[in-house]
Amino acid sequence: MELVIGNRAWSSWSLRPWLALKHAGVAFTETSIPLRQAEATKAAIAVHSPSGWVPALKDGELTVWDSLAICEYLAERFPEAKLWPEDSAARAIGRSAVAEMHSGFRGVRMEMSMALGEVLPTPVLTEDAQKDVRRIVGLWGDLVSRFGGPWLLGQRYTIADAYYAPVATRFRTYGIDLAAYGDDGSAQAWADRVLADPAFLEWERAAIAENT
Repeated sequence: MELVIGNRAWSSWSLRPWLALKHAGVAFTETSIPLRQAEATKAAIAVHSPSGWVPALKDGELTVWDSLAICEYLAERFPEAKLWPEDSAARAIGRSAVAEMHSGFRGVRMEMSMALGEVLPTPVLTEDAQKDVRRIVGLWGDLVSRFGGPWLLGQRYTIADAYYAPVATRFRTYGIDLAAYGDDGSAQAWADRVLADPAFLEWERAAIAENT
């Protein structure tokens, strides 16, 4: 398997399936494409991804070119990794949370871009972004409470954790106080846990090395 990714410090969408692969214990190679280089970036990505975006996963003759599709493919391809819970209700809730991240939270995306290795001033968030933060904080707390933690869907790290890990990096980078958005401590505890995960730390170290 080959995973085509963008710059580690910036590409939240690349991080998500990369974490899923690591937690599935799947051997894979990486091809990294520098982003934000206009036509050069477009041309380099086009060699690998029919959509013109990263990430893309290559498995033999198959190419999967969307982060969520990649994660779902891995869950099906490697069921023993249990990237989704065995319980159907827990899977449904997990998929709902991931779909919400995949298609929503535009305020957070636009106003707090991923910037691993940096500590940036806390922005004055728009009402839309503040609403996003409240929803995310509430969702993390609700999931941890519902399924007992330590991860979002229970005892095992799942696609849901991989999907929200980049958001935890954003909150850390911009110094967002989750308690100010209704956190009782459980959301911050999950964020601290996911950012201390060995797989994430491996990605972060590589991201910092790329930028030095």
